[in-house]
Amino acid sequence: MLKRLAITAAACCLLFSFKGDPSKVLPPLKISANHRYFTADGKPFFWLGDTGWLLFSKMKRAEAFEYLETRRQQGFNVIQVMVVHSIKEVNAYGDSALTGKKITEPKVTPGNTFGKDDEYDYWDHIDWIISQAADKGLYVALVPVWGSVVKEAHINPAQAKAYAEFLANRYRNHSNIIWMNGGDVPGTDSLRTWQAIGNTIHQVDPAHLMTFHPRGRTQSSTWFHNEEWLNFNCFQSGHRNYAQDTSKKDLNYGEDNWRYVQADYAKTPVKPTLDAEPSYENIPYGLHDVKLPRWQANDVRRYAYWSVFAGGCGFTYGNNDVMQMHKAGEKVGSYGSKDPWTKSINAPGARQMVYLKKLMLSRPYFDRVPDQSLIAAGQGKRYDRLIATRGSKYAFIYTYNGRDMQIDASKLEGSKLKATWYDPRNGQITVIGTFNKSKLLKFNPPGEKMNGNDWVLILDAV
Repeated sequence: MLKRLAITAAACCLLFSFKGDPSKVLPPLKISANHRYFTADGKPFFWLGDTGWLLFSKMKRAEAFEYLETRRQQGFNVIQVMVVHSIKEVNAYGDSALTGKKITEPKVTPGNTFGKDDEYDYWDHIDWIISQAADKGLYVALVPVWGSVVKEAHINPAQAKAYAEFLANRYRNHSNIIWMNGGDVPGTDSLRTWQAIGNTIHQVDPAHLMTFHPRGRTQSSTWFHNEEWLNFNCFQSGHRNYAQDTSKKDLNYGEDNWRYVQADYAKTPVKPTLDAEPSYENIPYGLHDVKLPRWQANDVRRYAYWSVFAGGCGFTYGNNDVMQMHKAGEKVGSYGSKDPWTKSINAPGARQMVYLKKLMLSRPYFDRVPDQSLIAAGQGKRYDRLIATRGSKYAFIYTYNGRDMQIDASKLEGSKLKATWYDPRNGQITVIGTFNKSKLLKFNPPGEKMNGNDWVLILDAV
């Protein structure tokens, strides 16, 4: 509580004392030489995102400052946020995004003020938040307009082009911008409109990376993999469990989000890919029936490690209360959200994500590949699944339920291997020992076999 009060006090001091644009220049994200990962200033950049979808529309300055600062401290480096979530969008100060609900007429007032709360418009507020994010080393993945808005307002390609030109011109000089076209919608739904947005932004602002956020259980590569404007792929593995994933329209991968990575990894031209929306912490299975169980921290960890070890370039976390910025005193929100975001922002899964980022950056990064041949026998299905990734001198193998492992480490360098257990809950390491390299090494993780007793086996060449 004292920590939160300190953050809020700092935010209030900033609001009343700050008179200029605080934005520091972050190196724009680039695609690595092998086209699998991101770099920033030539250094490895592991995408650890959060879905702060309603940040621009629901948060006042002090709240936005607190949110960004908390996520910074927790190790996140990308915030995914909607620019226009509703055709009649109004922010927390009562400022409208559009004039007359027309996407071609953003409601912009002259100038750009970073003074008192009532001296700026909807777009100035976005500018301020983006600048604050940059000051904290955070990148912002902007969704120009949510898919439901495009359908509801019947936004055509010409209107989309005009709006995209406005956005690209306004934000191309912010170094911490990433473009996330789409918005929870299939690419075939208003295809020409999404193409207009993607092509226009890419033409006006080619310096910033762009992807497409699709509907649940689909991936951007299905429609746009060969488009010049799509620099990297992402997918939404969605919120359904195995039993609920029965739709004939989708891929029916269930909770196996690693399958989307595997599919994208095999495509040419080679492009990075990541899970940009897995099941959120504290959201009901399948979203809509609030009486069903809710996804917990161990589920979040499973989605994260499965997708990254399968070859993903990062991972985006989400929390039911935080993604909609549910506030104390509000009625029950979407999908049964009750807790305020100020509480849920410190949920266990959110605090544990940084250990994945630290692990991935602890070894040589750009030569890492998924390699399931490391698993000598019994890779397993569903919750029994083992997922492996390696460099030339190290390997990581993840188990969700603490099952026994049989490992073939012959591809690693050296004649001996140092083995350790890595705990995804707290980042602690337990040394197992040093072994002669062999085609069959057996390991038994700590604890009893049960869902959520997840571990990473680390093998380092000696």
